[in-house]
Amino acid sequence: MGESVLISVIFLFQNMKKLIFFELYLYAMTTSDLYYTLALLKVEGVGDIVAKKLIHHCGSAEQVFSAKKKQLFAIDGVGEMLYRNLQNTYVFDLAKSELDFIENQNIDFSFYQEEHYPERLKHCIDGPVVLFQSGAINLQRQKLISIVGTRQVTSYGADFCRKLIEDLAPLNPVIVSGFAYGVDIIAHQSAIDCGLQTVGVLAHGLNQIYPKIHKRYIAKMEQNGGFLTEFWSSSSPERENFIKRNRIVAGMSEATIVIESAEKGGSLITANIANDYNRDVFAVPGRSSDKYSQGCNNLIKTQRAHLLTSAADVVYMLNWELEEKAVKPIQKQLFISLDAEEQKIYDFLQKNGKELLDSIAFECEFPIFKISSLLLNMELKGVIRPLPGKLFEAI
Repeated sequence: MGESVLISVIFLFQNMKKLIFFELYLYAMTTSDLYYTLALLKVEGVGDIVAKKLIHHCGSAEQVFSAKKKQLFAIDGVGEMLYRNLQNTYVFDLAKSELDFIENQNIDFSFYQEEHYPERLKHCIDGPVVLFQSGAINLQRQKLISIVGTRQVTSYGADFCRKLIEDLAPLNPVIVSGFAYGVDIIAHQSAIDCGLQTVGVLAHGLNQIYPKIHKRYIAKMEQNGGFLTEFWSSSSPERENFIKRNRIVAGMSEATIVIESAEKGGSLITANIANDYNRDVFAVPGRSSDKYSQGCNNLIKTQRAHLLTSAADVVYMLNWELEEKAVKPIQKQLFISLDAEEQKIYDFLQKNGKELLDSIAFECEFPIFKISSLLLNMELKGVIRPLPGKLFEAI
């Protein structure tokens, strides 16, 4: 391992009469480690999952290349073909070329077992083995949320995105997105305007920017966060790279928020990946006739996303309860005027707190079929929210 330092801490506790072990690995990756890791990642048949398996069993990327055939064949999934591919020395030429670029451009990097690697991404089996970064990114002990959506964002979506970030600003979250047209760049700009750290996850190497028109935002991005990518300088922004990029956006964040999306789109792929990673997903509802609300409405309808009407929904669902007071006074600015029936329900919930649907109907003297419709309208207006067990409360 050269100068690498491995600290292995075993946490042992009993849960439901079962012993569960957690291992925390803290590496300080050296240039030599990076060289061999880059070479390993260029071996045909080795992706992030296989690379992690090999490193885990052999101890390091360097030791993978020096491992005996018998040792490698003892690893599940390693056969004759992969063993032969590991003997091809051309991967070291590719690794040397990329390492020269990294050193000449002063590119920062983080290994998946290092402390400063995004914490939640460590728990994603297909998370990148190595991430490259530029700027002043600090993700330690931070709230991270991803905001994604259509590139053809409407004025409604743009305004909602800006207001959402403005209202969340007192909680100082890191705003993650893909630096693309539309919702992505609005999210990054809004974060910078609010003094928040923001991270753009790229689908190509750090030697270029796509789309090119966004070069004008590079300086401010790097002053207020920066860029992350798993791709080498030889990578171009190809379609499959954007899909791979989406798993980083979803995996590194506590929650993914979809502002607007058509029935199909990249932001829905990100939302599905976030669900697969057991992350919270939020979607902004819209009219059924609106093209760029169909994707969000479908996420909500199929229970793959929480309905999002205000920043308070994010605070509540992510259990940021201790700091909710910082958001609530701001949220009142979002309230829309209520009709007499809605006002009656709102006043009742304000006075009594969390109440069952049946109790609201009885106390406010509305039939069930009508109370359900009124509550839905009020939820869409952002003045109440549903809770488990058919409970409702005022925001």
